[in-house]
Amino acid sequence: MLPAIFGLSGPVLTDDERAFFRDADPAGYILFGRNVVDRTQVRALTDEIRALHGRDRTFICIDQEGGRVARMKPPVWPAYPAGEAFDRLYDIAPASAIEAARANAEALGMDLAEAGITVDCLPLLDVRQPGAHDVIGDRAYGSEPMRVAALGRAALDGLARVGVVGVVKHIPGHGRALADSHKEMPTVDAPAAELERDLAPFRTLAGALIAMTAHVRYTAWDADNPATQSPFVIDEIIRKAIGFDGLLLTDDLDMEALSSTVPERASRAQAAGCDIALNCWAKMDDMVGIAKALSPMSARTAERLYRALAGTADFVADTDMSRQAALFDWRDRLLALA
Repeated sequence: MLPAIFGLSGPVLTDDERAFFRDADPAGYILFGRNVVDRTQVRALTDEIRALHGRDRTFICIDQEGGRVARMKPPVWPAYPAGEAFDRLYDIAPASAIEAARANAEALGMDLAEAGITVDCLPLLDVRQPGAHDVIGDRAYGSEPMRVAALGRAALDGLARVGVVGVVKHIPGHGRALADSHKEMPTVDAPAAELERDLAPFRTLAGALIAMTAHVRYTAWDADNPATQSPFVIDEIIRKAIGFDGLLLTDDLDMEALSSTVPERASRAQAAGCDIALNCWAKMDDMVGIAKALSPMSARTAERLYRALAGTADFVADTDMSRQAALFDWRDRLLALA
């Protein structure tokens, strides 16, 4: 199996994609708005992906956070609130905020499970910082590490209740970056002692099954490389200081924070210690180049991948959506307290 996750060009697999994916056998796939039209189409697409590899428990992920980051949108799918909504409720009723975040994630997870999606790139554990770039902004669960961890844990629990595994991001923390890593390399000059605040939620949830790296350079740890491509940050900070031993994905390798060709970016990330290279934009030349550039999946990565997917639904039966309306009602009554 190739230690990569690839995007798809449209709502159905092309003949070229089908042939390449069958041959390359990537670890998984990521869906975007261009890949989702309606409920029947998305389920047919994910069913074909599983059939292509003969694996019921296949890594098929999406960025479905709520708020401004949602690939599955109304009127086909419900809208979900951004993390800031739960942060506001936490100010006055912490237990209610945690319960609302859990109910929200379970309802959201039902949409994904019905569509055959096994992994959601949620929750953000980035600690919001005043004056930082708004790329995180209202997506965050707040500016206090314990609160971020508590709401993040609730989101993971809600997703898991319906057989969807969450991805904590952006490890070791994107909350104080002054630039958008989609467009340029953010450099964080805070001393290591201050960065402990950013690490705290990730350390609390170090048992999470999957994490996504930050394309951010932290000069206190590595003045030359972003976390995604830094052996020191991955080994000494993510694996040791935080204690995370789950499946470590890169953020999207097409993002402009990184330099050189996309296959070279993937190779550098793997050499630094990332388990899986994430490439979102379905550019065939880049995907073929990544397949050539990466070393075979290690036994440790394979074990982490197996462990991450072990609790996902096998999709033998259709998802029971009857509980979703009750979850929406409960979430909304709790959020109304704020």
